[in-house]
Amino acid sequence: MDNSYLDELKSDFENYSEQLKKLKKKLLKTNSAELQSKIIKQIDSIASKMENNQKQSVKVTKSRLKEMKKKSKKRSYFFI
Repeated sequence: MDNSYLDELKSDFENYSEQLKKLKKKLLKTNSAELQSKIIKQIDSIASKMENNQKQSVKVTKSRLKEMKKKSKKRSYFFI
């Protein structure tokens, strides 16, 4: 399914993944409890964004599939 909005969501998700990798490395390197706490909050925030991104992606995909089914049904009526 070719859709620019879905491509954008995928790109955003990949960016979030990269951010998480960087934060994980930072978290493992630091010894400061205060800094660890900040990093964990950032990780939680990004994880929430990723979850919302996935939910939106599922909604859009389902919607596109419904549209495709409707179009295919309309086309089949023309050929009968």
